[in-house]
Formats: sequence, structure tokens, C-alpha cells
Amino acid sequence: MSDFAKALETLRPQLLKFARLQLRNPDWAEDAVSETLLAALEKPQAFAGQSQLKTWLIGILKHKLVDQIRSHRREISTTPEDDQDLDESLFHPDGHWREAPQDWGDPEAALRQLEFIKVLEACVEHLPGQQGRLFMMREWLELETEEICKVLAISPTNLWVMLHRARLRLRECLQLNWFAPPLQRS
Repeated sequence: MSDFAKALETLRPQLLKFARLQLRNPDWAEDAVSETLLAALEKPQAFAGQSQLKTWLIGILKHKLVDQIRSHRREISTTPEDDQDLDESLFHPDGHWREAPQDWGDPEAALRQLEFIKVLEACVEHLPGQQGRLFMMREWLELETEEICKVLAISPTNLWVMLHRARLRLRECLQLNWFAPPLQRS
């Protein structure tokens, strides 16, 4: 086995974790990662060394994830939790927070912390059905609104409402599991 193939195999678990987080289907994730590694092995010269190997592979993987989403779009369904309205529990009728968010300090410094990334990933994993997929497609895969709506056969309005709900759930999860004082975390 070449050094390049060994390096790819070393990164496989990280790629698989990323793909599972995006697709929420272990078989589709496995397919996307396998296709990514195969593409890298078929054209190792495409890796020019201008970035880290992992960054290059994630770039390939993003395209493979989009392909998986497109090919399985009919199998992606909504769940009852996607329609649950968090606005009433988080906001007063006049639009103000029921409980003001705590000061999050320096979010950029927190992003650099590996622990924060793990908590964020766990929060994203626990988003209900379609909300998680939409959030991942928009924020991590950086797909355009039109593309997401086409792939999932939803309206732009529905997309924005679900993204809003996903962001509210993420805020709530991060507030509880990261930004709350340690004694309040459970």
C-alpha cells in the first residue's frame, strides 16, 4: 500500500463521520466516502499539496454528498418534529425573547475549540429529520436555496421557515450544552 493510500485510509473515519452527519444515513455516507476515496486514488496527481489532504478530500466529499442527496431525494422525508413551532416557547407574542440569550463571549474563540465542535456536531445530529438535512445542505454544503428546493421539492418559504426552526433548536442546544455555566449543564 502506498503512502498516499495509507494517508487516505487514516482519514477515512473522519470523512465517514462528516458524511454521516450530513446525510444521516450510514449506507449513503459509506457510498459517498468510498466514491471520494476512489476518486482520490484514481487521480492522486490532482492533489497539488496546496492545502492539507483532509481539506482536499472534504472538497471532493462535499460533491459526493450532494450527488447522494440528489439521487435519494425521493427517500428524504419530513418528520412531525419539523413542523413543531418553537417560536411560541422562545418568544413573546411581541417578538421579544422570553429568556434573553446569555452573553456568548467570543464566538470565534469558541469555534477554535475542539470541544465546541463536538457539542455543535451533537446538536446538529439531534435536529429532527428534515431540519438537520436542510441545515447541513445550506450551511455546510453551501448549496443555494434554489438547489435545495429543487432537490427536496419544497418551496423557498418552507425552506426558510425550517432553517429558522433549525437555527432556533441549535441555539437552544448550544445554550444548554455549551454556553450555560457548568453547574447548569446536565
